[in-house]
Amino acid sequence: MITETLSSLLHQCSKSKALRCGLSLHAAVLKTCIQLDVFMSNHVLNMYAKCGQITFARQVFDEMLEKNLVSWSAMISGYDQAGEPQMAIDLYSRMLLVPNEYIFASVISACASLSALTQGQKIHARSLKFGYESISFVSNSLISMYMKCNQCSDAFSVFTNTPEPNRVSYNALITGFVVNQQLERGFEIFKHMLQQGLLPDRFAFMGLLGICTTTENLKRGTELHCQTIKLNLDSTPFIGNVIMTMYSELNLLEEAEKAFKWIEEKDVISWNTFIAACSHSDDHEKGLRVFKQMTEETNVRPDDFTFSSALAACAGLASMRHGKQIHAHLMRTRLYQDLGVDNALVNMYAKCGCIRSAYDIFIEMVHHNLVSWNTIIVGFGNHGLGEKAVELFEQMNATGIRPDSVTFIGLLTACNHAGLVDKGQVYFNSMEETYGITPDIEHFSCLIDMLGRAGRLNEAEEYMRKFPFWNDPVVLGSLLSASRLHGDVVIGERLARWLLTLQPVTTSPYVLLSNLYALDGMWDSVAEARKMLKGSGLKKEAGHSLIEVSGIVEKFTIGDFTHSRSKEIEGILKTLNWAIGEFTLYN
Repeated sequence: MITETLSSLLHQCSKSKALRCGLSLHAAVLKTCIQLDVFMSNHVLNMYAKCGQITFARQVFDEMLEKNLVSWSAMISGYDQAGEPQMAIDLYSRMLLVPNEYIFASVISACASLSALTQGQKIHARSLKFGYESISFVSNSLISMYMKCNQCSDAFSVFTNTPEPNRVSYNALITGFVVNQQLERGFEIFKHMLQQGLLPDRFAFMGLLGICTTTENLKRGTELHCQTIKLNLDSTPFIGNVIMTMYSELNLLEEAEKAFKWIEEKDVISWNTFIAACSHSDDHEKGLRVFKQMTEETNVRPDDFTFSSALAACAGLASMRHGKQIHAHLMRTRLYQDLGVDNALVNMYAKCGCIRSAYDIFIEMVHHNLVSWNTIIVGFGNHGLGEKAVELFEQMNATGIRPDSVTFIGLLTACNHAGLVDKGQVYFNSMEETYGITPDIEHFSCLIDMLGRAGRLNEAEEYMRKFPFWNDPVVLGSLLSASRLHGDVVIGERLARWLLTLQPVTTSPYVLLSNLYALDGMWDSVAEARKMLKGSGLKKEAGHSLIEVSGIVEKFTIGDFTHSRSKEIEGILKTLNWAIGEFTLYN
């Protein structure tokens, strides 16, 4: 009777992962001197394995005088679930008993974790020999294993030979095709699943919604969203968060917000996803409002990703006031700072114009990764402190961290703003020669702009002939702007004509050409350029400025007098103009 009670209680501890109760029960077993037969030992072993105490489980396993299939199964599955797949495979190889379906499923799962194809194929052959391949959880493990080893045809072959594939079988196949970039086949299997009368669950939707992040797949994504609504899955965080991410990637913030509002019990990932979605759509103000709502109106605790996203919103608004408030909160409540949060703080202070504070945080950081170095290099570069940015780049190299594409964008920008043209050229040329990084359009634009600002227009044109970006509107516009700056009408006119053949989508080429002609007094040509601009149907986007007043960001746009306090602003400007005029008069 006592043995049955203890066995039942240990089983409950295994199911609920109640380790403390399990330890007490194990002590009771030892204290009452109950014979530790294979039946009782298996319960103790299974309890430790399910509670994640794999070392204790192995100790019980090794001390067992007699082991049956349940013992081996509990230990092998325990290793697999504890993230020690190699131990699971090693233990399986020592088995002298014929494995059962549970052991086959666990050891095949372990092979999948290691992408151990050869070992998996051998175990597959053995499962065929003993007739276990057709059992659903063995076949499902095989499908997952082959998919993780990029063997889609073998996975599909296992699926087609499964007598009664279940929802898990379909999910494994759909997810596998998606991961292996065979998207159409993934959707085909999903349709087949519906035709067979099987209702898809959250795992099927998660895999497919995760790839509907391009305009080509938007229609499919909205159809899947509709199906989740019918099945009442969209209100769960698991699916709602993926739907938000899909709309966010497509810059459909309104749709992302609707998905966010439909989630009934929002978890921290829900809040993080929506705050990040606001930043991705450049609605940083809304991102901060959502962050405030999360911290003041819910019991959900912000995590490191929450703070990183909120700091990114502060950086986007150049709102040091809010950024400092978050920084102060972190200093009060966090003993150990996350590397990602530190990087976000460096970025926030740099973009808010306080490079000294950004550098102080960078210096105090215990660890630096590539993002840390890139952030501070870009920060110094944007502040015109090119020499310091170059110095930091050399320090980064000395630590053994290899630069990436982003590093060189920051470095070239720094050299551009500081007028370090020759040094910038050296770094550009070293990208492929020394670091194996092929320059892309952003690096090339930095180089051309740098040479153009320095008046080295012919040299810039030579680079344009060497690289495949010669017809990029941004690059041509940059060099055209430099031609206007240095009054080179010949090169400027040639570039403008070239640029206009590419059917520009902005007014810049027409305006720059018109200004270039005006500098040289070519008024007929100015009139022609303006006529071309009028004929294009394009309109110049109005410039605007942002200013933060008492924590509120105000936007002022050229030609827009709709601000609620525009009369007061106009009055103050008149007063300032009068004061300046009076000051000039008396001096």
